[in-house]
Amino acid sequence: MTSHQFDFAGRIERARARLGAQGLDGLLLSLGSDLPYLTGYEAMPLERLTMYVLTLDESVLLVPALEAARVGPGPFDLQAWQETDDPIGIVSSIVTGAGRLGIGDQTWASFLLRLQDRLANTAFVSATPTMSELRVVKEPAEIDLLRRAAHATDRVAARLADTAMAGMTERQLSHMVARWTVEEGHDVDTFKIVASGPNGASPHHEPTDRPIEVGDMVVIDFGGKVGGYCSDMTRMFVAGKPTDRHTEVHEVARTAQAAAVEAVRPGVPLSDIDGAARSVIDDAGYGDHFIHRTGHGIGLDVHEEPYVIETNPQPAETGMTFSIEPGIYLPGEFGVRIEDIVVVTEDGVERLNQADRSLVVVG
Repeated sequence: MTSHQFDFAGRIERARARLGAQGLDGLLLSLGSDLPYLTGYEAMPLERLTMYVLTLDESVLLVPALEAARVGPGPFDLQAWQETDDPIGIVSSIVTGAGRLGIGDQTWASFLLRLQDRLANTAFVSATPTMSELRVVKEPAEIDLLRRAAHATDRVAARLADTAMAGMTERQLSHMVARWTVEEGHDVDTFKIVASGPNGASPHHEPTDRPIEVGDMVVIDFGGKVGGYCSDMTRMFVAGKPTDRHTEVHEVARTAQAAAVEAVRPGVPLSDIDGAARSVIDDAGYGDHFIHRTGHGIGLDVHEEPYVIETNPQPAETGMTFSIEPGIYLPGEFGVRIEDIVVVTEDGVERLNQADRSLVVVG
């Protein structure tokens, strides 16, 4: 994670200020992105406990001794525990007497159960309400990294537009996408969906050895990370000449995506943004085939708050970043999804992705 440009001390103080409002005596953060958001350090998913303990008086990062060298400087006391130590006991001693603690959602159950045994009089609740308030509105430096990541995916999409896909397998094309994701500026690729023909009707299809055939629609959804911040973009291709049905369904999805982006501005409920896309697809007769929300927040995680869904009345705020990705999925035929990352600006919206949104014809 690119940490030097962030004010971790300021983030920690803002988190502390929220403890009282949430009725918490402290936060316990282990795996997941809340930890690097406050400290700049990302824990490895080990059976050895890593945990950041934040109270009104303490800021302690507890790590296995063999991981201590990976920790950079930060506004916390670093405690490295040895293999013969009891890390659960160390954490418990720091928060002894706490009545209510927020714990990171991705903390392993084995650690939480042992903490509950040690702290029998302490209530454990999700830390997400506290942390999402901090993370949901992005700082300028975060938006800059998201913009850089989005532009890198744009460059991959441009290379895909010049790629003869017919005859390649989904898996071969996915490997190419992964390599290009890094070549075009990401630190790492994180995922790649390549779904051809009828496989496109499965939104999270995993690439297979199915050869892409002439006449196939191809959904390519991929992303990576730049400085710890994610990209996520979907574009549509057709191997050979598209049919009238391909063109019609793609145009409905493209119009729905444009309508949702156009609806984004500060104060607009996220449910209304979802509704802007959904109404276009409903009116075209494909409402039953739009089977997911319109978008999700993005930052340190590829999916995080806020969620652009018809049941979320939360108003858009300047600095929120999320995807706009309506889709239409026709079982046995094909699927279409068009996705950009957007940021809410003071007077509207900025698309971070600029790549061509048309149905791109390839060989």
